[in-house]
Amino acid sequence: MTSAAGAGGVAFDRSHTDDLIAFLQASPSPYHAVASAAERLEKAGFRQVEETASWEGTAGGRYVIRGGALIAWYVPAGVTAATPFRIVGTHTDSPNLRVKPVPDTGSVGWRQVAVEIYGGVPLNTWLDRDLGLSGRLALRDGTARLVQLDEALLRVPQLAIHLDRQVNDGMTLDKQRHLTPVWGLGRPTEGSLIDYVSRAAGLDPDEVVGWDLMTHDVQPPSYLGRDRELLAAPRLDNLLSVHAATAALAAVASAPGADELPYLPVVAAFDHEENGSESDTGAQGPLLGNVLERSVFSRGGNLEDRARALAGTICLSSDMGHAVHPNYSERHEPGHHPLPNGGPILKVNVNNRYATNGIGRAVFAAACERAGVPWQSFVSNNSMPCGTTIGPITAARLGISTVDCGIAALSMHSARELCGADDPFLLAAALKAFLEG
Repeated sequence: MTSAAGAGGVAFDRSHTDDLIAFLQASPSPYHAVASAAERLEKAGFRQVEETASWEGTAGGRYVIRGGALIAWYVPAGVTAATPFRIVGTHTDSPNLRVKPVPDTGSVGWRQVAVEIYGGVPLNTWLDRDLGLSGRLALRDGTARLVQLDEALLRVPQLAIHLDRQVNDGMTLDKQRHLTPVWGLGRPTEGSLIDYVSRAAGLDPDEVVGWDLMTHDVQPPSYLGRDRELLAAPRLDNLLSVHAATAALAAVASAPGADELPYLPVVAAFDHEENGSESDTGAQGPLLGNVLERSVFSRGGNLEDRARALAGTICLSSDMGHAVHPNYSERHEPGHHPLPNGGPILKVNVNNRYATNGIGRAVFAAACERAGVPWQSFVSNNSMPCGTTIGPITAARLGISTVDCGIAALSMHSARELCGADDPFLLAAALKAFLEG
């Protein structure tokens, strides 16, 4: 698709959304998401550095990968050790069904796969969908191999209405009994899932000693609606933000004035946001703080320089937000009705479930103004609980000013979500303007 007039007459580029679709299809797991992001950064001149290696403080773009997390940063030529950072924070994980340590199970003549619920899953959205498997396989030599099976391999079949006449009056799914996918007929011992996945990845099953595998809907993303103004896709929360942040950082680092930037632009894509961020690759862990500190030290700085740099640092936490739902508008705050294709949303909660304050609002508004994109505000209905993000975690852990933003969507955490087709580009444009300072 080509450029057209978006909300408020702003020019948007639908090719960005086309690339997002390709990114989503290549990224069914957090491990694939960071690999896809790294591929785009490599094309923009970034190079991977190992955490165990000594780092140089010379100008240029670098990134580190740890499991399902990626931290990338660009060092302009003119910065000092105390130069602040501009950070876009995102997360790579999405709610889904993940394979248990003993996966082969079944009953009454069916072969099934034992799964565990990951994150806040609307369980019914995973019924009657053709599911593939993706993730990583751990080998005896300590390495890991990515695997992506996009074939219709598994399915969680819903009970027929003839056997549950009250289903439309309310359906209750037991997470242990009702969410176990089928993948064939016979006894559980008749063929190992891990053997099958290993061979599909070109590996000897005897070399596979561990796995982090998860299901994904194999239906591809698609434009939706009469005017194709909407995007229906899996994992929009939050790979849309990962893709936008990566595109923004690559564009900033490739621009003619990159070496005159007043800040060090950073993208932090964490894993495990959907279950609390408490891991070595989550926002609760030390990964981002360590990377920022090592960046300061590699440029000849000390703890005083680190403190000065963080004191001037600002983070935009970019995560999906709620569009007003036409069938449930009473559940939204009456004065705040964000809509798809209305531009990025600023997320506010005075109880610090989001990290935005008045100063942060000004930073966000300035970035959107420089980018020439519209923006909207989101706040929860007082009678409804509010979600949270990596924003408050990042602010509290590193003591840096943080703002929560995103784009408006429906069906959040569903196996398949819905957003405006223009908003991915508008968000990326705003993030680029923010990283430029």
